[in-house]
Amino acid sequence: MHDPRYVRVGRVYDRRTVEDGTRVLVDRLWPRGLRKSQADLDEWCRQIAPSAALRRWYGHDPDRFAEFERRYRIELQDAERAEPLRHLHEIARRETLTLLTATRDADISAATVLADLLAAETGTG
Repeated sequence: MHDPRYVRVGRVYDRRTVEDGTRVLVDRLWPRGLRKSQADLDEWCRQIAPSAALRRWYGHDPDRFAEFERRYRIELQDAERAEPLRHLHEIARRETLTLLTATRDADISAATVLADLLAAETGTG
């Protein structure tokens, strides 16, 4: 049986599936080439995204992912991210939450870091 409280990661360009639950874009910038009318998502929570400086430093370089994850987890402790993080926790406790990113390799994205954090803190995953 499927646990309804599950945190997933996907690409914003992917079609919705029955397993997705609530789909939330967690990138700071709107995805290139995607019109808002075409985006199949429930929310855009850009406040939770890494800072522009951290995003630029990281540049999706796989060799920098471990350090990016460490720095992003520190940023997620900022007061400005408390309410968006609490909101995502609430969704994850109620139902499946799919965090969306435009990044080509979602496995080394901020969405993955965020999903791991939410799953650990809500007891889902």
